[in-house]
Amino acid sequence: MAAKSSKIKTLFSCTECGAQSPKWAGRCTECGDWNTLVEEIVGGPGAPADVPLAPTNRSGPSRIGEVRTDTARPISTGISELDTVLGGGLVAGSVTLLGGEPGIGKSTLLLQLLAARDDTTLYVSAEESATQVRLRAERLDAIRDDLWLHAETSLPHVIKAIDETKPELVVIDSIQTMVDPDLTSAPGSVGQVRGCAHRLVNEAKERNIAIVLVGHVTKDGNLAGPRVLEHVVDTVLQFEGDRHHALRLLRAVKHRFGPTNELGLFEMIGAGLVAVPDPSTMFLADRRTGVAGSAVVPTMEGRRPIVVELQALTSKGLENVPKRRSAQGIDGGRLSMLMAVLGRRGKIAVADQDVYASAAGGAKLNEPGLDLGICLAVASSMCDRPLPADLAAFGEVGLGGEVRQVSHAPRRVTEAARLGFRRVIVPAKSPDADDEVADQVRLIRVATLADALREAGVDASASSF
Repeated sequence: MAAKSSKIKTLFSCTECGAQSPKWAGRCTECGDWNTLVEEIVGGPGAPADVPLAPTNRSGPSRIGEVRTDTARPISTGISELDTVLGGGLVAGSVTLLGGEPGIGKSTLLLQLLAARDDTTLYVSAEESATQVRLRAERLDAIRDDLWLHAETSLPHVIKAIDETKPELVVIDSIQTMVDPDLTSAPGSVGQVRGCAHRLVNEAKERNIAIVLVGHVTKDGNLAGPRVLEHVVDTVLQFEGDRHHALRLLRAVKHRFGPTNELGLFEMIGAGLVAVPDPSTMFLADRRTGVAGSAVVPTMEGRRPIVVELQALTSKGLENVPKRRSAQGIDGGRLSMLMAVLGRRGKIAVADQDVYASAAGGAKLNEPGLDLGICLAVASSMCDRPLPADLAAFGEVGLGGEVRQVSHAPRRVTEAARLGFRRVIVPAKSPDADDEVADQVRLIRVATLADALREAGVDASASSF
């Protein structure tokens, strides 16, 4: 067998897919992304072989009916909103990647997670000193005997700490700052992040412990590092929110043990993050009735109905200047499309208007049921006529101006009724409301956007626009 070459080589690795190229190019030949190739030094004396993708102690093939499933049952984290997103809790042997902007509360959430457990846990701080973490733990009342803290960036030392403490849950904060001395690439490089992640996944599977990795995000909100990092873990969570608002939203982008459409809501207070059991009340707490440009929409996030307020403002744009379509908390492309439909099918002259639309309270929403509410809010602003205070609306708006059904309509109506709304504009073929709320709410069925505008009193005849 030939001896392994000790020659140091320079390769260029793609930060999106991890593909390697012997020379730099403006575009990755594997994933097609531009300007994602970064220089990486590989090889050299003592360079290790490729990191295995899976533990070597797995059993051979077996009949699918004989595979045990009891080992994949989630264990509660002790935090209700986190359990909702994870489908019950963390699974032993799983690896979870948590991403979010700096300062959004990732470390706070994970420290509270470790404090809520009743077994042995280990917090590896690769970015902050032990003193800094201790001070945060005191503020969060997270001091407990079975919570171990290790300020370390060297992966072998971290694995040694796992051997010594034998935890059931390990948090690595963060994966981008971990360093494996056996890898010759620089700290934070594609090779280091990929190699350390593979090594930690192997440790989680072999020891049957849960590991949570904290990941950095880029300026556009995507997880930093090679895309293979997201592929190798079992769960990818996104922790997001506006620094100027106390609300924080937790979503599962990938989850091998449950659904990915659940939403967890937290409020950041002085003592840390607290669960928000009734987000609808929170979103509508500061709502002012009798104001033009406001519409209430019952939305669905996973299996949870949430009633939110959509606000819109229109103003005459400058001549010979492209008109603005500004969206906050909702999809900007969807807003532009709805304005075209509103002008063509609803006969509302928004073509020469700057349109600003926002989901109040810092919510970030992206589901088709918002369409009708956005159109009604813009039309209300255009004719300067408020929508009725007890009116809510939901439905998808098609390019032909039709109002289409959306999922979980009865649950949306029930949530609106609980908050005191007595009229709800729904798609024409939407299912009936549940029996217990049928007497409380009148469903106004509409087939087209023009019908909805007329029922809400903000159609083209309401004003000369």
